[in-house]
Amino acid sequence: MHFIRDLFAPGNLLFRDIVSDGGQRPRNKLLFVVDRGLYRYHPGLPGAIQSYLRAHQRHLILAGPPLLVEGGEGVKNDPQYVAWVHEAIHAAGLCRHSYLVAVGGGAVIDMAGFAAATAHRGLRLIRVPTTVLAQADAAIGVKNGINAFGKKNFIGAFAPPGAVINDFCFLATLSHRDWLSGVAEAVKVALIKDASFFDYLEANAPALAGRSQKVMEQVIYRCAALHLEHIASAGDPFEFGASRPLDFGHWSAHKLEQLSNFELRHGEAVAIGIALDTTYSCLTGILPKADGQRVLTTLANLGFALYTPELEDPALPDGLREFQEHLGGRLTITLLWNIGHGLEVHDIDPGLIRASIALLRKYEAKPVRAVSG
Repeated sequence: MHFIRDLFAPGNLLFRDIVSDGGQRPRNKLLFVVDRGLYRYHPGLPGAIQSYLRAHQRHLILAGPPLLVEGGEGVKNDPQYVAWVHEAIHAAGLCRHSYLVAVGGGAVIDMAGFAAATAHRGLRLIRVPTTVLAQADAAIGVKNGINAFGKKNFIGAFAPPGAVINDFCFLATLSHRDWLSGVAEAVKVALIKDASFFDYLEANAPALAGRSQKVMEQVIYRCAALHLEHIASAGDPFEFGASRPLDFGHWSAHKLEQLSNFELRHGEAVAIGIALDTTYSCLTGILPKADGQRVLTTLANLGFALYTPELEDPALPDGLREFQEHLGGRLTITLLWNIGHGLEVHDIDPGLIRASIALLRKYEAKPVRAVSG
């Protein structure tokens, strides 16, 4: 994983050296898939990519103009996008030594990664995430996928990327919603892995809500490191077991996204899911109420809503079944033991879920926020 600025400036040799191993590998073809949402704010990006490869043509071959695809969850809901990337791979004559380079948000990276993993049984993949959520979480690890049957990531493949390159320059043009959305994943991993990191997020919530680039870069770096450490050292990167602690707050978040017709950003849904599972942890007596209040206040101070009407949808509990089905084995949900430590449980009380939702509805009606969302 690399952290950099101005990745495609001609004098920046990082990308060239990653692909060519410092000039030791034969020239291989590259095909770029670029998020159209990113292109709207960086219209010169395709030209910059082409200029970069021309400047380093001794090492790099551009297989064709960068493909522009829609960003957001829609790119994962329509299988035609995968077919389009497959067609471009075929037309360009790419082989298993060629590279697909996905540049954009987490949804584009997921879709393009799945296309790469399934063409020739696997092309080399480079991820260039351009949102907070993608740089801090979504681009890390070995998962690629698209949605089907109203379920997140129903179709997918495990395939490690050749590299993940985070260019902080892309963050400056994010909308405020997208700027904050990824911070939910930082809160999540801090709550289950690192109490001192949560302390940092709690103290710097006003700065993050105020778009401090310096603070955000620190958050992304620490969040990415915690995710990578877990994936590399927890012994289950390909999810053969029934436990996925890094998905704290996600069983409801995935369902809320679907129930809202994906009007909720993933990070916004995760923030609500964290609030729900934190409140549930308090009601079970597992988590001290004071810790639970710290979590809810921090989320609110960051500008996140803690309640959405979709929480009241009768289909929400289906999220538990779908979460279990996605992993297989026994239902395993991560709750909070205290800040910095998760606890796995295998049963969820529907009555306490309803009570937790009722409390979040009341909390949202009179939130205590140091910073306006």
